[in-house]
Amino acid sequence: MKLRSVIQTTAIVVIAVGTLTVIGALIVRDQISRSRRDLFSPQPLRRLAALRYLVGAEASVDLVRLLRDFIAWETRPMLRRQAMQVLERMENTLAQSASAAEEYAG
Repeated sequence: MKLRSVIQTTAIVVIAVGTLTVIGALIVRDQISRSRRDLFSPQPLRRLAALRYLVGAEASVDLVRLLRDFIAWETRPMLRRQAMQVLERMENTLAQSASAAEEYAG
């Protein structure tokens, strides 16, 4: 009888932890998708979150243009510096991709 009770309790705990993990993952995913939209938010913390999201984003010409617009628009030096770092990384990545494509083609 005791073993069955332990197994049931363990199963309930495992299911609860799994459920909380799934809910947490969904909340994080929702926050990330919101961060993309919040780059030009009036709230600095949302802009910071959007920049943090862009740190991990794949470099593209559209993102480079977006970051250039953001840097021209942003008034806070810290956020502008972070955006410039992300922009520099993306520009370097795109330049390396273009060089590799030229070498391959030529």
